[in-house]
Amino acid sequence: MAIGARKQPLYDQLVDILSEKIDHEYRPGDLMPSERELSERYGLSRTTVRLALQELERLGLVIRQHGRGTFVADRSAQTTNLMQSYSFTEQMRELGRVPETTILEFCEFEADKNLAEHMGTRIGEKLFKLKRLRSADGMPMMIERSYLPVRKFLSLKRPMLEKKPLYDVIEQDFREKIRVAEEEFFASIARPADARLLDISEGAPVLDLVRTTYNVSNEIVEYTLSVARADQFKYKVFHHRND
Repeated sequence: MAIGARKQPLYDQLVDILSEKIDHEYRPGDLMPSERELSERYGLSRTTVRLALQELERLGLVIRQHGRGTFVADRSAQTTNLMQSYSFTEQMRELGRVPETTILEFCEFEADKNLAEHMGTRIGEKLFKLKRLRSADGMPMMIERSYLPVRKFLSLKRPMLEKKPLYDVIEQDFREKIRVAEEEFFASIARPADARLLDISEGAPVLDLVRTTYNVSNEIVEYTLSVARADQFKYKVFHHRND
């Protein structure tokens, strides 16, 4: 593939090329070409190649080891860390608080246009809706509305969700191996119904979160919309500087 003909930044074009190779040619653990080899092969500066490799690392596609090189990541091995990162229960316990989950709603319904677009499915496809109130030390912390495709979880019942965390049900009971969960969040204000459940004033500041979870086949197995109290819930993000 030629590099440089498009307006897209050069390093971004290289990211696309290498991502394609990682998906279709390389295997987990394979040693990637060195910066020098990539620079010569694609006619790019070492700085541009380094930026591309840093982006691939950020995306979780490669692992860079000082003195050894860059290796294709085994994305199936990332599940444990993902589960820990997205476990409300574990997070609260680590903070010394007592977590509690209350299921407010569990039902089956048909996907509308908006949900179909976000879940990569058809309008009218059957979905499970799971609405939960997450609390700590008796204080309401977050409301989660999760959507799952029924075709993936045909025998899912409410008692299963009352006994164990959602991700454990997905992986252990339905053998859907989670590859990655993408999450974004932004500031908002509490709507009346959510404010009542969270025991805050209508219009109080909250965090709106959107999470999309993919299995190893890159299919969406969970789409969750959450509202968290801004005065009790916060994210900590670590930025690592690469030499």
